[in-house]
Amino acid sequence: MAEVTVVGGGLSGSEAAYQLAERGHEVVLYEMRPVRGTPAHQTEDLAEIVCSNTFKSEDPHNAHGLLKLEMDELGVGGSLLLACARESRIPGGTALTVDRREFSQRMTAAIAAHPRIRVVREEVTELPAGPAIVATGPLTSDALSAAIRRALGDEGLAFFDAIAPVVSDESLDHDALFAASRWGKGGDDFLNAAMTKEQYEAFVAALKSGEEHAGHDWENVPYFEGCLPVEVMAHRGDETLRFGPLKPVGLPVPQWDGRRAWAVVQLRREDRAGQMWNLVGFQTRLKIPEQKRIFRMIPGLENAEFLRWGSIHRNTYLNFPARLSAHGSLPGRPELLFAGQVTGVEGYTESTAVGILAAANLDRIVRGLDPVVPPPTTMLGGLMRYLRESDPRHFAPMNSNFGLLEPLPERVKDKDEKRAQLAARARADFAAWMDAHELRAGAAAPR
Repeated sequence: MAEVTVVGGGLSGSEAAYQLAERGHEVVLYEMRPVRGTPAHQTEDLAEIVCSNTFKSEDPHNAHGLLKLEMDELGVGGSLLLACARESRIPGGTALTVDRREFSQRMTAAIAAHPRIRVVREEVTELPAGPAIVATGPLTSDALSAAIRRALGDEGLAFFDAIAPVVSDESLDHDALFAASRWGKGGDDFLNAAMTKEQYEAFVAALKSGEEHAGHDWENVPYFEGCLPVEVMAHRGDETLRFGPLKPVGLPVPQWDGRRAWAVVQLRREDRAGQMWNLVGFQTRLKIPEQKRIFRMIPGLENAEFLRWGSIHRNTYLNFPARLSAHGSLPGRPELLFAGQVTGVEGYTESTAVGILAAANLDRIVRGLDPVVPPPTTMLGGLMRYLRESDPRHFAPMNSNFGLLEPLPERVKDKDEKRAQLAARARADFAAWMDAHELRAGAAAPR
C-alpha cells in the first residue's frame, strides 16, 4: 500500500489516520503541537477536546445517534473515537460524555501503538504533494491557511462563523407565515413572519435583555459592520432592525388585508426540499436557552424546533460547495482531501464522520477506484449533500439533524414515528451502499 499523509492530529485527523492504517496504508500523521501551540489547546495529546466533553446522544432515533451507527459501520472495526469515548465514559444522562483527559490519552496511545502510523510533530506550511487528508480544524495555522487560500482563491476560506439559526419546516405555523420575495423578485422563495408594532417592540426589548455567550478568548472576533449580531443591532436603537434585516417594505401581508407590517422576519430556504429554514440576519451570541425563548416570540415560530443554533466565533472553514469536489477534494487533485470541521461541519461526531469517509475514499483512490458518498437518505450522506449543494453565497457550517435527510415518500405527522422511519430507512440504505461499493472488504490487515 502507498504511504499517505494526514495533516492535523485532532478528532477527524486522528480517526482518518487510524482508518487508513487499518486499511493497510503507511500513514504519516502531522501535528504541530507542541512545536507550535494554539490559543485553545492545553496539552500535547492527539484528539484533545477543548470545548464540551460530550459527544451527544447514542439513541439511534436521534440524529447524532444515527450518525454514530454509520461511523461504526464505515470504520474498520468501528470508529476509534467512539471506542475511546466509551472506554472513558462518565455519567452524562443519555449523552456519550467523557473524561476529556482520559479520552485524548486513549486516542493518543492507540495512534502511537499502531505499527503503520508515524506521528511527526511539526507544522505543515504547504499542502502535501501526494495522497493526503488535511484535517486541521478551526485553528488552522496562518501559514497553512495562506497555502489553502492560494489553492482555492480568496473566497474559498472563511476565518469566522456568523451563523443564523435554522428551524424545522414542520415545526412552523404556516398559517401565520406567508411566502414571498421582497418586491416580488424571486418568486415565493422566502417565508415571512409579520410583526405588529407591539410585537416588534417586545421582541427588541427581549433581545436587549438576553444573556449572551461569552465564549473563549480564542473564539472572539471583531464584528463586521455588515454582519452584526442581532442583539447588537437592537442595542444600537429601537428602529435599527426595522431598517435592517426586519424591514417590512416590499412585503405586503396577505393575511392583513393590505395593511403593512411594522417589521418582517424573513426565513430563507436552507435545502431544496424546504425542510430547513434559516432566520435571515439573525447571527447571534445569545445563549441557547435565550435563543429559544426570544426567537419563539416571532409570529409563526412559537413552537419552532431549532436544527442549528446561531453563533459567532472564530473558525476556519472552506466554502465547500464553491471550491471542493463532492467527496471533499481539491479541484484537479482528487487524492488531496479535506476532512473535519474545516469542511464546514459543526460538532465532534460530524467532523470525525467526515474523517472516516475521507479515509475510505482516499483508500479507494489510491487503489484506482472512484470515490463514493453515501445516499442522502443517510445521516452522513445528508450532511455531505448539504456541504456540496448549499448556496455558496450563504454557506455556513452545519451539524447533523433530520432535516438533512431526503424526505419520506409520504408525510408522517407523529414526530417520533417519523424519526423512527427515517432512521430505519437510513440504516438499510447505508448498509446497501456499503455492500454496493464493497466497503466492508476493508478489514484490518494483519499486524
